[in-house]
Amino acid sequence: MVLEIIGARLLATSFGGAFYVWVSQIGVIMLALAIGYYVGGRLADRFASPSLIGYLLLLAGCFTALIPNFATSLANMIVDRHPIGKDIPLIWQKLDPAFGSAMIFLLPCIVLGMVCPYMIRLATSRISEVGKVSGLIYAASTIGSIVGVFVSGYVLIDRMPISRIFRLAGIMTMILGLMCILGGHLRHTLEDNT
Repeated sequence: MVLEIIGARLLATSFGGAFYVWVSQIGVIMLALAIGYYVGGRLADRFASPSLIGYLLLLAGCFTALIPNFATSLANMIVDRHPIGKDIPLIWQKLDPAFGSAMIFLLPCIVLGMVCPYMIRLATSRISEVGKVSGLIYAASTIGSIVGVFVSGYVLIDRMPISRIFRLAGIMTMILGLMCILGGHLRHTLEDNT
């Protein structure tokens, strides 16, 4: 949710504060999550390893931390393709923010979407627990999203530049990824010793 909220603020610097920016950002993030849930579920059934979650988080975190390095110039390229001095047609006022959002946020959000189904697969030891485990993981994810919305919208945006928020979110995601990788290696070592 931090990527969604702060991302909409970032997009507004190039595309303005129109309603279309928010619609684009929400729609792209939802599309990315849907793709991530599907791909994550498929991967989880093939490769049940906590280390893979860690590598996914490292990838998403690295990409998120780098967003300030390329996002504004990428969004401005989309806007600058319209002739100067002419009104931008309404269709492009609607689609340009969606293209910008997709080019900046689709990949990291797909990867982040892959984590929940993976966690459900790893946390479930019996088929009779799937409902309870998935409910718990999605509830925790939603609570985290709620906290992310309010902290990013009410606290971070007032205290930090947008670029620092992306870098902080990226670094935190990478730290979680490293913890998963270390946990996966520790689990593997313990299983080998028993």
